[in-house]
Amino acid sequence: MSDPKPTVTFQQRPMHKKALLFCDGASSGNPGDSGIGVVLLIDEKRFKFSEYIGKATNNIAEYKALIKGLREAKRHGAATVAIYADSELMVKHISGEYRVKSANLINLYEQAVSLLKEFKVFTIIHIPREKNAEADELAKSAIFKKYLG
Repeated sequence: MSDPKPTVTFQQRPMHKKALLFCDGASSGNPGDSGIGVVLLIDEKRFKFSEYIGKATNNIAEYKALIKGLREAKRHGAATVAIYADSELMVKHISGEYRVKSANLINLYEQAVSLLKEFKVFTIIHIPREKNAEADELAKSAIFKKYLG
């Protein structure tokens, strides 16, 4: 009689999807008609979002773009997110370098921080506008589309 063969099981480590998030807000008039642009890269898939958000300041639009991007990253299963934005103010708020003083940004800041806590790891990096051209164009085109009806 032969010895029974041992059972071998393999445990796969869970895949941690990483998202690259480029976000931008635009305002015509500041405050004025505003739009957001988001480019999200996850597992070699590219998602783009361009939305008109009504009358807002540029800083509000920047935060709304970040929030939209974070929600979409989570919806698509990202566990970590690297955020690239050309809003130095927003980046410094999120990184803790600046305190949020503007009453109209506090709620948006809190929403963003709450969403960030859902990720295992996040980074946020300030980039020049030229490096964020696609998100910038999406934000501006959202305003333009509003005028076209």
